Amino acid sequence: MALDNAESGRILIVEDDERLANLTRDYLENNGLQVSVEGDGGKAVESILSERPDLVVLDLMLPGEDGVSICRRVRGQYRGQILMLTARTDDLDEVLGLEMGADDYVAKPVRPRVLLARIRALLRRGISSVEDEPEVQNSLRFGALVVDNSMREAWLDDQSVDLTSAEFDLLWLLCSNAGRVLSREEIFAQLRGIEYDGQDRSIDVRVSRIRPKIGDDPMHPRLIKTVRSKGYLFVKSEK
Repeated sequence: MALDNAESGRILIVEDDERLANLTRDYLENNGLQVSVEGDGGKAVESILSERPDLVVLDLMLPGEDGVSICRRVRGQYRGQILMLTARTDDLDEVLGLEMGADDYVAKPVRPRVLLARIRALLRRGISSVEDEPEVQNSLRFGALVVDNSMREAWLDDQSVDLTSAEFDLLWLLCSNAGRVLSREEIFAQLRGIEYDGQDRSIDVRVSRIRPKIGDDPMHPRLIKTVRSKGYLFVKSEK
């Protein structure tokens, strides 16, 4: 079951603060997760690609190599979830992390139970719900674009579209609600399980990254339209 996988996933913490990393590891292990720690940013890429954990908790500021660079280097080869930690509140950090392929971010200091909840929510993203919802249509076509939720892949003109897990989740949510405006509040509730605070830009960043990947003009989008003061609309007429 999905919950079992979310409760017992393999986690790699990339954090140079040894005390914090150990405390976090102990808390997560006490809650059923399997955890390893890498404290050197210079070795993080090798650790991620060799261990292939289900999820990486990646600190932004690291010795050897920073979290944004690490995220960028592994994203094309690593398909698991990446949760970025940042000690600063400047949203430039989160935007950079999301642009490099991070699936979510948390500002430090973060309460352990909040971190655990975010980790479990991310782990559930990678678990197919096909068995739970057998009647749901799992493949949608919009012109040259095909989005398949069972395979978690998209194709444009029969060419695979390179999407992160979080980008695919957002694209599928928009596609499966084609013709209906989705508010940011709805999107956050569906994808992250938290309330929209009115300032988080992660959805906007992901939309801006998805558009060119699916052949949509970022300046004059015809597929994913921004509806001012309301949210986003995937245009149904492109089917």
